[in-house]
Amino acid sequence: MRTDRPLTDLRPGATAVVASLTADPGLRQRLEALGLRPGQPVQMLRRGWWSGPLHVRVGMTELMMRRRDAACVALAA
Repeated sequence: MRTDRPLTDLRPGATAVVASLTADPGLRQRLEALGLRPGQPVQMLRRGWWSGPLHVRVGMTELMMRRRDAACVALAA
């Protein structure tokens, strides 16, 4: 049984592989354009305080993401 976890669960310094995106078509296209595609490794660099943004690295690109957008990114277990 496979249970994917959201990107928001990744701890700073940890790396995982994107399994899928469960977002509306506009957000999905934007995330894919930024490099968040299934099979791509993603690393959590920092987490903002409270409900602040997440700082992640995908390939050579560093992104600041809202948590609600990051929740649409499922990571392989």
